[in-house]
Amino acid sequence: MRAIDLFCGTGGFSHGAHAAGFEVAGAFDLDETLTSSFRYNFPETKLVIGDLSKNTGEGLLKAAGGPVDLVFGGPPCQGFSSIGHRRKDDPRRSLLGHFFRLVGEVRPRAFVMENVQGLAYHDALPELRAAIDALPKSYCLLDPLILNAADFGAATVRKRLFVIGYDPSRCSPITQRDFESRKSTGATVADAFSGLAEAQMIADDGYFDIWQMPAEAQLSSYARALADEDLRYTGNRRTKHTDAVQTRFASVRQGSADPVGRHPRLSWSGQCPTLRAGTGSDVGSYQSVRPLHPDEPRVITVREAARLQGFPDRHLFHPTIWHSFRMIGNSVSPLISRAVLGAVAEKLADSEISKKAA
Repeated sequence: MRAIDLFCGTGGFSHGAHAAGFEVAGAFDLDETLTSSFRYNFPETKLVIGDLSKNTGEGLLKAAGGPVDLVFGGPPCQGFSSIGHRRKDDPRRSLLGHFFRLVGEVRPRAFVMENVQGLAYHDALPELRAAIDALPKSYCLLDPLILNAADFGAATVRKRLFVIGYDPSRCSPITQRDFESRKSTGATVADAFSGLAEAQMIADDGYFDIWQMPAEAQLSSYARALADEDLRYTGNRRTKHTDAVQTRFASVRQGSADPVGRHPRLSWSGQCPTLRAGTGSDVGSYQSVRPLHPDEPRVITVREAARLQGFPDRHLFHPTIWHSFRMIGNSVSPLISRAVLGAVAEKLADSEISKKAA
């Protein structure tokens, strides 16, 4: 089954699509920085950089090489986020409508849209309803679902809103139970960081640092599922803090927060709070507050954040730590993506089986 990824970013959603059995034929985004390593991570997918508000369904299908079964994506959420200004004149809010417009023009058998919980708040819900109203009436929609990545195996609490729809003439019925049945026990910080402390840096060219875990490393089942065959990974440079900051961080207990920077100290037996993205240079270059390592007096590394979110160790991010955290904070957890898109894939396959039987 073929799919396209709208507002693809670094590809967290695409990871889940591949794991669910889809061929991601095309991926689309405007931000060249946040997609800078997409071609490396997904060499078989055609990446198109451009403004989706100016694109058409015909253009998407041409880039993807033909019809697709699924459209999925997460339109920019900053205009609806509960921790932001939620300004109604934020131009990024209009991209929600363009997502559904493009779905209507592409006419996939099913679609999945992800966004922040704030999209369901009373001041934003009319915009969501108006956007959905632009869809062809042939689609059946589930009520918006609030799903937490931690309930689907991730080591971070990350609640997001999903809008899921399907064409009943080409897809078996999808219900909320299909997603509830795929829930699993969330991992802990200890599960996610397993093996990282044993690794040694074997190369650093000034762009990417490469680390090697020993062959005898005892990995948790969670870490083993994310580790590459050669036990190598990138992005584990430590942030260099001043002595005063390290002293301050060292006094923060697990489960508490630094009183100055509000950095939460992770607990080995707990889960990470939602990882935030920060902002790009166009809106001030603000860095998000990063959690503290459970034991060491420092903020977590890019790879530690990626493990918490459920990215495989082979995933390459950005040479700059700031941009890498933006990539991770803006992404859909690959684990919840695999669960949600796996349920959709099952229903699409059921429909094909039913047609052949008939």
